[in-house]
Amino acid sequence: MDKELHIEDIRTDYRLASLTEDSIDKDPIRQFEQWFEQAINAQVIEVNAMTLATVDADGSPSARIVLLKDIEDGAFVFYTNYNSQKAKEIATHPMVSLVFFWPDLQRQVRIKGTVEKVDKANSEAYFHSRPVGSQLGAWASPQSDVIPSRVFLEENLKEVSEKYKNQVVPKPPHWGGYKVTPSTIEFWQGRTNRLHDRILYSKNTSSAGWAINRLAP
Repeated sequence: MDKELHIEDIRTDYRLASLTEDSIDKDPIRQFEQWFEQAINAQVIEVNAMTLATVDADGSPSARIVLLKDIEDGAFVFYTNYNSQKAKEIATHPMVSLVFFWPDLQRQVRIKGTVEKVDKANSEAYFHSRPVGSQLGAWASPQSDVIPSRVFLEENLKEVSEKYKNQVVPKPPHWGGYKVTPSTIEFWQGRTNRLHDRILYSKNTSSAGWAINRLAP
């Protein structure tokens, strides 16, 4: 007999680590890079997966998982289709949030900032570093559009595969990168009794530095 599911009883007591003001880097990007390296060393699955939250013209939020592909001049870079839902929402409201969750380390990082396209040269370079199948997929899929069936995608892929057979696949004009320049970055370390450590970095508007504060959990 199946046991009755009690979602409210699912709990984890966090005891792996702590996060203190005297142990963190004064620069949140360096602090992120330290945590990211530790997550890699801990063999966290999909370590670069991050939730990207955007807002549409009516103020309705939407979120999805994208992959961090670079940290460039203090900005977080990802790539996508410029005709997608997320891209249209970014064009309307160029403010976004990112969330990384690494449960193996009982850690979370929340980022809020402005978003803009990366330059074409960087988009070209990254596009051609991808597997050929992914390059062809960028041409085959009208991302976020309603399509009639899976067969539609497969036929599109077959067509572009034949078109660019034995050729360098060009980057589609509707595909490229974005970079998120943070205004705030919050580091969350799970602690016992739900008294988690939360350290918030806020960009100083009057200087090049960051204000650092502890938040109540």
